[in-house]
Amino acid sequence: MSRFDHRRYRPSPVVDLPNRQWPNRTIQTAPTWASVDLRDGNQALVEPMSVAQKRRFWGLLLRLGFKEIEVGFPAASQPDYDFVRWLIEEEQIPEDVTIQVLVQAREDLIRRTYDALRGVRQAIVHVYNSTSPVQRDWVFGQDREGVKAIARQGAVWVQDMARDFPRTRWTFQYSPESFTATEPDYAIAVCEAVLDVWRPTKHNPCIINLPATVEVSSPNVFADQVEYFATHISRREGIILSVHTHNDRGGAVAAAEMAILAGADRVEGTLLGNGERTGNADLLTLAMNLYSQGIDPGLDLSRPDEIAEVCTQCTGLPVHPRHPWIGELVYTAFSGSHQDAIRKCLSRQDHDAPWQVAYLPIDPDDLGRSYQAVIRVNSQSGKGGVAFVLEREYGLVLPRWLQVELARLVQRESEARGGVLDAASIRDIFERQFIVDQAPERLLGYRLERNGRDVIEVRIGGPDGARTLHGEGQGAIAAFVDAWTRASGRRLGVLDYQEHAIGEGTDAEAAAYVDLDIDGVRVSGAAIDRDTVAAALRAVLSALNRCQAVIAEAA
Repeated sequence: MSRFDHRRYRPSPVVDLPNRQWPNRTIQTAPTWASVDLRDGNQALVEPMSVAQKRRFWGLLLRLGFKEIEVGFPAASQPDYDFVRWLIEEEQIPEDVTIQVLVQAREDLIRRTYDALRGVRQAIVHVYNSTSPVQRDWVFGQDREGVKAIARQGAVWVQDMARDFPRTRWTFQYSPESFTATEPDYAIAVCEAVLDVWRPTKHNPCIINLPATVEVSSPNVFADQVEYFATHISRREGIILSVHTHNDRGGAVAAAEMAILAGADRVEGTLLGNGERTGNADLLTLAMNLYSQGIDPGLDLSRPDEIAEVCTQCTGLPVHPRHPWIGELVYTAFSGSHQDAIRKCLSRQDHDAPWQVAYLPIDPDDLGRSYQAVIRVNSQSGKGGVAFVLEREYGLVLPRWLQVELARLVQRESEARGGVLDAASIRDIFERQFIVDQAPERLLGYRLERNGRDVIEVRIGGPDGARTLHGEGQGAIAAFVDAWTRASGRRLGVLDYQEHAIGEGTDAEAAAYVDLDIDGVRVSGAAIDRDTVAAALRAVLSALNRCQAVIAEAA
């Protein structure tokens, strides 16, 4: 029998909740966010954070706007104890921020926890014990009543010891650890035992936290568990209902979102989802999900690069370039069709109008990302991406027929190099291939007279020296084409011509693009000059020179 054998496992039980309400609800406001980076995220590290690193991470959490921060397990860790004392003694806790500490339902640990919190203005004391069948039977060797008694006694110790510190505003929190693997009615019974001790009210609430200590089912099942708990627990108005999801199945964010729909008021998690095993709920992803729906997340996430830098340096964990919302490449399009759609949408997007841009659920500028990074060109890119880069970086608005031809050249170059081409490389290809106005023929000067029809005199320099051409037509380009045709005897036709200014003011340059039919051969040319007429004439010369190069190569 294969070692990879699905028959060893059983599906997790589901909740009988035929009248569930959460699927019909929408999230209207952000929950209370509680960061557990400095405890749950810290104990997940191969090398736990030093006190100095914790101080730096603490500063980041404050700048982001977190108001509830779990700062450690001071009864079990001397560095955590020292960090809590630093926060209090050095007055590092703003008045509107509440620190939270975790402790098991053991008398000695609870006493040590309160000792660490001496002098704090306000704090959450978070006590827990495990309640699932496997924990009861295999770890603690306790029956249901025995485990419930542990929870009740822990609640008594937490409440009694708090009375020794009357100047501190205490909030009590209880977690039935491994809630998702606990029978729903039994989890409620354990929490009721805790509530009987604390007797919370609307004006003096406690926190009941429902942890997916191990994610054992799909997010919808967790939502059912939360809604069942919320609708069957007593003293609901005196409870702040919190959830703490883990990511063993990859659904921590979805489970937390669905839990909010099911009645959760508060979400515990970490920045970027760092946590034991596969991690915790990623609070940045959760908050940005709300932001993208027009809901104020209550956090300032406008500096993702700072978040990534601090998290990486303090945890030693890299940020994946495709990490939701803040990864380096999440707003970067390589696909040609995506690039074209983004370019077209951005050109029509009004700053004051609701955001509607294909493939970009939010404006990258909100997170400090420039549009230059939105589209990057490689061998998968098309004309839209190439055009976007040239327009954003250099103000060059290429006509579609030139975009198509340039895109093929860029793709060929990218394939040869085996990677992404930057904006400078793309412009270099454009100039090298299409601005060919210096050899073999170049413009030395011109004189244009306009009187009904345009009459032009053009001096051209070439391999055999300078010569003067004369022609006339409706416009400078038509007159120049006529002059060239008379001198060379070749048949020239202008298929398309476009021009635009690059920049503004008297120093602005003109870009000209021409598509010619030269003896049945279609050739494009371009030029840039401060003189608009000179730009047009040089664009025609670029096309003529390119045509000569094609003929020479064919020969």
